[in-house]
Amino acid sequence: MTELMTIRQMCEDFDVTPRTLRFYEQKELLSPIRRGTTRLYTRTDRARLKLILRGKRFGFSLEQIRQVLDLHDRQTGDEAQIALACRIAADRLAQMERERAALDSAIDELKGQLAWGQEVLGTLHPGSVAA
Repeated sequence: MTELMTIRQMCEDFDVTPRTLRFYEQKELLSPIRRGTTRLYTRTDRARLKLILRGKRFGFSLEQIRQVLDLHDRQTGDEAQIALACRIAADRLAQMERERAALDSAIDELKGQLAWGQEVLGTLHPGSVAA
């Protein structure tokens, strides 16, 4: 029998809020069993949440995450799901590397400006140490 978890247990195990779980349910990324007002999460829900949180950590959009999860739900086969996941991951990695290069460039430029400012302050006030 599949072990069911309450919303409280899910929140504790995955360090998320009930609001987060309800949001993913509203977006149809999770579909817990409903017994009255109680939500019960299956092993599948837990696996899906793990993938959702991993995807969010990597910066994937909810739509990208949905595409991968939908492929799995339609049982189109692991190859299609893995191929799509790899394509999405490669695109995101390339984007992150571009962002990192831009950030590295901005950091180098800011360091140069800071060094210039400290040098100017040193010539205006010899013997003082600039922060």
